[in-house]
Order: sequence, then structure tokens, then C-alpha cells
Amino acid sequence: MDQRVITLFHESIEAKMQSGEQLAPLIASASELIVASLLNEGKVLTCGNGLAAAQAQMFTASLVNRFEQERPSLPALSLATDFTTQTAIASDYSYNDIFAKQVRTLGNEGDVLVLVTTTGNSSNLLQAISAAHDRGMSVIALTGGEGGDTAALLDHNDLELRAPLTSKPRIHEVHLLTLFCLCDLIDLQLFGGHE
Repeated sequence: MDQRVITLFHESIEAKMQSGEQLAPLIASASELIVASLLNEGKVLTCGNGLAAAQAQMFTASLVNRFEQERPSLPALSLATDFTTQTAIASDYSYNDIFAKQVRTLGNEGDVLVLVTTTGNSSNLLQAISAAHDRGMSVIALTGGEGGDTAALLDHNDLELRAPLTSKPRIHEVHLLTLFCLCDLIDLQLFGGHE
């Protein structure tokens, strides 16, 4: 059992190393896109399904509350946490609309939608991308594998941060580190070095 744990740690490290060099410039660009939005009185909306929703929520919490240093709150909202709104939309319209309807209501031109997905094929996330584009928002998509349908839907104002892996646990681990990197870079650009 001990060896299995060590093997899992090694697989995680290898996945992050494999993804790190490829993702570094894209993560930097994504942080700059978010900072530009925030400096222009924009906000960040986040969404995802399942574990990806939890990661999107963690990212939102790190912006609204704090990451590693004391600083003013940053405007961010997770679209995956209001179950009453989600179930009302799903009941009256479709589960595919649970994020898109919120994006159309809460998103404004210049805002950024950050979505997290391992497969890139969830219909509700694809609808959210279309809604963001309709509202003049940029999209930062954390994807995995081949990027799925999400990759095909992104345009020149968007960024895809793809973990080029097939294992869902490893993709989630890379996504979590990516979100932590974004938090760090956003704080660095807006508030300077850590105390």
C-alpha cells in the first residue's frame, strides 16, 4: 500500500511537470486578462460541474476573500453554488441553461468567464461560453485531454489552459495548481509581492 501511495505522488508530479512548461505562458496571459478586466471594473464569473465546480468555487473564494496575502476583495462570483437558481432554471428550461442564463444576467462586456472541465464536452458549459461571447466577455477554459468541444468554441479573445492528460484525477490536480498560479499572479500584478 505504501508503494501505491508513492506511485500516485510520482504520477501527480510527472503530470504537473509535463503540463507546466506548456501552460506557463498561457497561465501568465490568463492572469493578465483577468487583471485587465478587474482594473476596468470588470468581474470574474466561474463555473464547472462536479469536482470542477468545487475548483471553480475555490478560485472564486480566493479572489473574494484572499489568497496568500491581505488585500482588498476582488469581484468574483461562482455560478455553480446557487442550487435554488440552478434547479429553477433546470426545471423551467433545461439543465443545459443553468450557467448560460446566469451569464446572460450577471455578465457584462469586459468581464471574464473562467470555466473548469476535464472533458470539455458538457453542454451546460458550452452554452455558458456562447452566452459569454454574446455578452462581450472573454473566456478562460481549463480543459483536459484533447479539449473537447470547448476548444472548438473558443475565439481569439479567449484562452484555453489545457492539461494534456487523460487521467481525470491528474487533470484535476493540474487544474488546481493552475488556479493557484492564477491567484498568485493576479495578486502579484495588482498588489505586489507577498509580505
